[in-house]
Amino acid sequence: MTPKISIVVPLLNEEGSVEQLHRQIVAACAQMPHSWEIIFVDDGSTDQTATIAASLSPLTLIQFRKNFGQTAAFDAGFKQARGEIVVTLDGDLQNDPADIPLLLAKMEEGYDVVSGWRHKRKDPLTKKISSRSANLLRKVLLRDSIQDSGCSLKAYRAEAVKSLDLYGEMHRFIPALLEVDGWRVGEVKVSHHPRTSGVTKYNWKRGVKSFVDMVFIWFWRKYASRPAHLFGAGGIVSIVSGGGILAWMLAIKLFYGASLSDRIWPLIGVFLVMLGVQFFIFGLIADIVIRNFYKSHGRMNYTIRSVTEKK
Repeated sequence: MTPKISIVVPLLNEEGSVEQLHRQIVAACAQMPHSWEIIFVDDGSTDQTATIAASLSPLTLIQFRKNFGQTAAFDAGFKQARGEIVVTLDGDLQNDPADIPLLLAKMEEGYDVVSGWRHKRKDPLTKKISSRSANLLRKVLLRDSIQDSGCSLKAYRAEAVKSLDLYGEMHRFIPALLEVDGWRVGEVKVSHHPRTSGVTKYNWKRGVKSFVDMVFIWFWRKYASRPAHLFGAGGIVSIVSGGGILAWMLAIKLFYGASLSDRIWPLIGVFLVMLGVQFFIFGLIADIVIRNFYKSHGRMNYTIRSVTEKK
């Protein structure tokens, strides 16, 4: 029987928590009226995580050949999931499976994505500060509608996440990506527990990657369907600025007989004009690439909620 709910959990060196996590998920799912499946994705663990997980039931276990990252693990889980709703959570027992019904109840209000909000986090102070800084930057750039993008406890309609191909550290920004396409995003407060085993996988390298992905999503959100507007506008500003400087230099030369050989402004003017032309051409090329992207994926730069036909 096709399950209603698919629960996807990425794992990396969580041998101390994987069995208890599975037990908690099964207990939480047993209280729900829906059919369900559990998918664990072992992201190249070097301890006994995969061995322990392989002994658990019911469970679908995906094993990577090596560590590809949490985003890749989520992507593999999404593609494997058979349920109408996909629920994700971390494998370190900090997310509480008992909160899954809260997310599902919120989805019944008409939301396509529901994100957990760890309003009372049980993390070290340094991690809280870095997370809040990242959330503030995300709010400035992405302007999405949630408070806590770093919480892995989320629920998605399957058709929403199956339309995504995830790379880098983009799993943190899935709600923002889906909001760009018009999916309704909501949020509920959830529990958060201190880590009792294993070590955190978050470090400064992942922070840098997350920032790069955030900038990419900012660009995609604003200019995915019209990159020529961004680069073309920048090119025009540069061309006009450079042209103005050159016109000013020409006027000084013609009307005042000033020597331009010892001035840098003519070079700046020429540079700005050439830069503007390159920006303009790059915008046209980017526009062509974006059009080819949508065409090759069999989609357009919009999504349709429904089509109603009456006879």
